[in-house]
Amino acid sequence: MTTARLLVVSQPPHIPGPFSTRRIMLDVLIALTPAFLAALYYFGVGAFLVTATAVVCCLATEYLIQKFLLRKEPTINDLSAVVTGVLLAMNLPSNIPLGMVAAGSIFAIGIAKMCYGGLGHNPFNPALMGRVFLLMSFPVAMTSWPKPLINRFSVDAVTGPTPLAIIKEGLHAGQPLGELMPKIPGYLDLFLGNRGGCLGEVSILAILLGLAYLLYRQVITWHIPVIAALSAFLLSGLFWIMTPGSTPDPFFHLLTGGLIFGIVFMATDYTTSPMTVKGMCFYAAAIGILTILIRSFGSYPEGMSFAILIMNAFVPLINKLCKPYRFGEGKI
Repeated sequence: MTTARLLVVSQPPHIPGPFSTRRIMLDVLIALTPAFLAALYYFGVGAFLVTATAVVCCLATEYLIQKFLLRKEPTINDLSAVVTGVLLAMNLPSNIPLGMVAAGSIFAIGIAKMCYGGLGHNPFNPALMGRVFLLMSFPVAMTSWPKPLINRFSVDAVTGPTPLAIIKEGLHAGQPLGELMPKIPGYLDLFLGNRGGCLGEVSILAILLGLAYLLYRQVITWHIPVIAALSAFLLSGLFWIMTPGSTPDPFFHLLTGGLIFGIVFMATDYTTSPMTVKGMCFYAAAIGILTILIRSFGSYPEGMSFAILIMNAFVPLINKLCKPYRFGEGKI
């Protein structure tokens, strides 16, 4: 007499441990707190309104789709929609109209996440997809960067170009780099966040505090952030050595734009990044290289979002080429 056995097929990972989706998402939110507080300090109430709008719209979109379209129990308690909302807000200027924030949030959850089956199935980072959607749809609003406020409770902001835009536009107009660099805040100000830009990208110090927390909690490993930063540093350094009068130094590239924020919070997304260490290294190096190439030769002064989304598309191939050893064959 034989006993029938049921084969259960489920999504990986299959190794039990102390990690849960909710715990991981909560840790990411805690790691984002320094960047959010820095955004509040530099951009005032506008930063709060943009973040609150993005979070509420992401939660509402996911709840309504799961409840009324998919006819299943909503899973907004796992905090993944909250993380998407905060990450999207951190990629936006503080003076963007809130209706546009709502549109980007609906696109991020409804199109970039739920259309593929929800958490764990989306091939592209939802928050970055929402940002690129807004950039393509509302380019003026998405490239009008507020300067740090004097009155923290004001909703009005004075806009101006970011350091990357100043260099990009100046070099395109034929101005020498020596005349453009005095228009850029000092490197200490760039590190602390006293400059224009997206909410989450301005303070490198705040981002590094979040990175330290994520590493301490073992939510991410060092491979993607360190290798992406190193590849960007080396390539920009090579360009700087070859054309020192028309290319900023590599420290400028690390301290400006969304490079550091992207490699810490966006490129490390579990669903859209490779599974193996070897795959992570290749993926991270390509992101750093693509970012500098887009900054140097592309139409946009920033290339972080496009670099990550391009490499998201290659993650299935990277996972196929960088398979771990079978159990018993050697180290992973």
